[in-house]
Amino acid sequence: MKILAALLFLGLNTYVYYELATEQVVPERESFESFPLELGDWSCKQREGMDAEVLDMLGATDFLICGFRRAGETEQQPIGVYVGYHESQVREKGGGLSRSAIHTPNHCLPGAGWDVIASSQVELDVPGLPGAPAAVNRLVIARGEARSLVYYWYQSRGHVIADDYRKIIHLFWDRATRNRTDGSLVRFTAQVVRGDEEAAEADLLELASLVLPELEGYVPN
Repeated sequence: MKILAALLFLGLNTYVYYELATEQVVPERESFESFPLELGDWSCKQREGMDAEVLDMLGATDFLICGFRRAGETEQQPIGVYVGYHESQVREKGGGLSRSAIHTPNHCLPGAGWDVIASSQVELDVPGLPGAPAAVNRLVIARGEARSLVYYWYQSRGHVIADDYRKIIHLFWDRATRNRTDGSLVRFTAQVVRGDEEAAEADLLELASLVLPELEGYVPN
């Protein structure tokens, strides 16, 4: 399957570059600076920044990093929300993936010292998710005694994509048919407290149901 996906990628990449290469379309969108920090009973104290070196490595055009906590629960660990938007992922000359292509968390998390101890795909059906229900990635990660639950997916041009190879196929198909290569990575991270993974998941999904309806203006379909 991986070999077939690679061959499809190379063939589509060549076709797009030599037959359909035109100027990429960058849709209008809102800056994450205006993303609401209060959603229902949840709020984020302030948006977080990113080191210039890390931002350069990720290649995101715009991003949201915020820890949301439910009102009145001062001891609750905030749930981390990361949305990285990339306005272009393909080089204009040569047609291949550029440095600004979206990185998979499966590579970034181990680089940050986290071990992936469980990985699966689950159906997510919450308001604001394009094409819901849709398959997304579910990870349990560990660093020392700490455990966290992670949901992530690629939300690009109206698609919700879990698999890396499907992300690439969609990318070059949309490049060919819509002249668009913009896209985003959406990730929610909830700390698992006292081994209660079920509680962490319930909180994560509650927050996701509030965040995702707000993304339309920031992650264009």
